[in-house]
Amino acid sequence: MERVVTYFDSSGEENSGKCLEICKKLFQEGYKHFVVASTRGKTGLLFAESFRSIDANLVIVTHSAGFKEPGKLEIPAETAEQIRSLGAKVYTGTILTHSIETSLMSKHQGVYPAYIVTQTLRRFSQGVKVGVEIVMEACDAGLIPEGEEVVAVGGTGWGADTVVIIESAASKRFLDLKVLEIVAKPRK
Repeated sequence: MERVVTYFDSSGEENSGKCLEICKKLFQEGYKHFVVASTRGKTGLLFAESFRSIDANLVIVTHSAGFKEPGKLEIPAETAEQIRSLGAKVYTGTILTHSIETSLMSKHQGVYPAYIVTQTLRRFSQGVKVGVEIVMEACDAGLIPEGEEVVAVGGTGWGADTVVIIESAASKRFLDLKVLEIVAKPRK
């Protein structure tokens, strides 16, 4: 098997269009499940608008309420509704490798297992880490099946800069999850 891998000179939002283009090609190859990270909804809306006329399972994953500020969602309700109206699903949930351990680390210091996993995945890129997290979140919510090849789109800060193909697993079966291919990522 051969595949062209795209490496971006830098991370960030300017790579979103190319990531979308890559995902459209992957759909043409037969991939049906796409999970896209979107904090404020801009990237989710971009993908939902582009995917609205194709028969794909598109799941947009956003941060949980309180991620940045207690009780607040980062994605505006109108944007989430607009994404849904275009046929995509929106899942708002807790980042699996983040919440409880981050709280413990800030209060008691030390390093915990999920932090080690997170830092290891970041050695590939922030977007690879995000891709793994959002696939597990979407599986946990029942929005994508387990044991399927899923296209995950993540990024660094804002926008998309990483596309990975992952054999999906729920968080309870994290060790069954496999990063099969890194199709696009920033070099730095």
